[in-house]
Amino acid sequence: MTQEKNDEPSVEQHVEPSHSDAPESSHEQQVTQLNQLLNESKDAFLRAKAEVENVRRRAADDIAKAHKFAIESFAEHLLPVMDSMHAALQHHNEDLNKLKEGVELTLKQLSGALEKGKIVEINPEAGAKFDPHLHQAISTVESEQEANTIVSVLQKGYLIADRVLRPALVMVSQAK
Repeated sequence: MTQEKNDEPSVEQHVEPSHSDAPESSHEQQVTQLNQLLNESKDAFLRAKAEVENVRRRAADDIAKAHKFAIESFAEHLLPVMDSMHAALQHHNEDLNKLKEGVELTLKQLSGALEKGKIVEINPEAGAKFDPHLHQAISTVESEQEANTIVSVLQKGYLIADRVLRPALVMVSQAK
C-alpha cells in the first residue's frame, strides 16, 4: 500500500486564494490540487479494496484445503489396521486361537489409530451417574443401585475433541 507524504496537500491544507491579480488562477490551482488528492485517495481505496479481496480469497482457499485434507492424518493411522485385516483373511488354515490373537492385535492397532485421531472411548462403569450428554438410556431396570445410575453398558460411545461422536448406550437404574 502507498503511504501519504507529509508535503502532499490534503483537504484540510487547501490553498487559500491570494488577493493578487489572478484570483481565478488561484482557484484553478486549488481545484487541480483537490482533484489530484481525490485521484490519489481513489487509487489508495481501490488498492486497499483489492488487498482485502485477495486476503479473503486466500483465507477461503486455506479453509477449503483444511477441510479437504483434515482426515488425511487419521486415514494414515487406519491403513495398518486395514492391512492387518486383509492379512488375517488370507490365512485359511490357522487355528481359532491364532485367529483370536490376530483380531486382538488388530483391535489394539485400531484403538491406537483412534487415540491418535483424538477419538476417546466413553465406557462408563456400573454405578456411575447417568450423564445425558455422554450416555443414551436404552431402558430402565430395577436395581439395588441408586436411581439414575448406570447398570450396564450395551455399546461404548466415543468423543472426538470433547464432542460426542456417539453416546454410550446404557441401561439405567429406576427410582425405587
